[in-house]
Amino acid sequence: MNVLVLNCGSSSIKYQLVDMTNDAAVLAKGLVERIGLDMGEFTHRAEGKDKYYVKCPIPTHKVGIDLVLNALVDQKIGVIKSLKEINACGHRVAHGGEIFKTSVLVGDKEKAQIKELCALAPLHNPANLEGIEAMEALLPGVPQVAVFDTAFHQTMPAEAYMYAIDYKYYDEDKIRRYGFHGTSHKFVSEKAAKLAGLDINNSKIISCHLGNGASVCAVKNGESVDTSMGFTPVEGLVMGTRAGDLDLGALLFIAEKENLSIKEANNLINKKSGLLGISGHADMRDVCDGKDKGVLRDTIAFDLFCNRVRKYIGGYAATMGGVDLILFTGGIGENAVDVREKICEGLEFLGVDFDSAANAGKRGVDCMISKPSSKVKVMMVTTNEEYVIAKDTYSLAK
Repeated sequence: MNVLVLNCGSSSIKYQLVDMTNDAAVLAKGLVERIGLDMGEFTHRAEGKDKYYVKCPIPTHKVGIDLVLNALVDQKIGVIKSLKEINACGHRVAHGGEIFKTSVLVGDKEKAQIKELCALAPLHNPANLEGIEAMEALLPGVPQVAVFDTAFHQTMPAEAYMYAIDYKYYDEDKIRRYGFHGTSHKFVSEKAAKLAGLDINNSKIISCHLGNGASVCAVKNGESVDTSMGFTPVEGLVMGTRAGDLDLGALLFIAEKENLSIKEANNLINKKSGLLGISGHADMRDVCDGKDKGVLRDTIAFDLFCNRVRKYIGGYAATMGGVDLILFTGGIGENAVDVREKICEGLEFLGVDFDSAANAGKRGVDCMISKPSSKVKVMMVTTNEEYVIAKDTYSLAK
């Protein structure tokens, strides 16, 4: 059974065609970028074939998805003979609110509910919905499955998800912590537990998904009990361009001083803050290079990023009454050697005995980076959100 996985962003589409009956083999994958701009870009990679790249106008997501489908059946760069060989389509949907606690087959009711939730994720849910509707038009009758970033965190208790504001804002508008990266946290916590020989149903795991967007999740007995991202993905850790935790009074002070509109204030905390705001670099690789050269702002950005993660680890260990395993994943978590080591400095009180030698030079692999004597295991684990989407789609559509 071939499952097409689509991750539609506001101006992009990431995709994979996965053969679920052949050990989830990835037959092809690619990226459609700059949708809606004067000139778009399309990159397609098929197993055993040369990379295909083209620049062309891509005015809508439907046009972008049409490019993808044509590439998949193309005689030179394709991997299937007919679109009939696509048996189901799985879509990443950013926000499921309190409505969706699991992945679902999509019909008219579910589309209407996803549309209602666009108010909670105005940059993502509309694009996700457009991808679903485009696939319905291009491949009528093929099952569509929605997999929600927020679903894994729906097991959080009220003390973890509520905000201390007038209760009417929760009651009427559902203002609360939802959390994101749920697909990744679920996948890597289960994977790490298996690799470490832990029973996921009797475990305390802290999952650190560190990339341009970053979050930490407390996973107790296989369920999310707390997470750092909130009502939006801006809360929590320092990120590439997002501020993370910030005194709301400071934002109001800046907005009044600079005479910022709501839109401008939102742009400040989402696109002009984080690592970029402190150092001038949104990419942790550039921050690390600057730190190694002694650049003050890069050093501050690096230390602040690591300190924030460390604080959440300590907090979530307290929340769960201990921790068995700490894992690092995501673009930074899987590749930034210095970041992993810096975060683990000072965690000896939790029972962490970090192995610098095991950590050194490790990038993009699954491995233990704590010593055998360590009471708390520390691992780096590669994530695969597309696999989770394909797996859920296969289960619901077969």
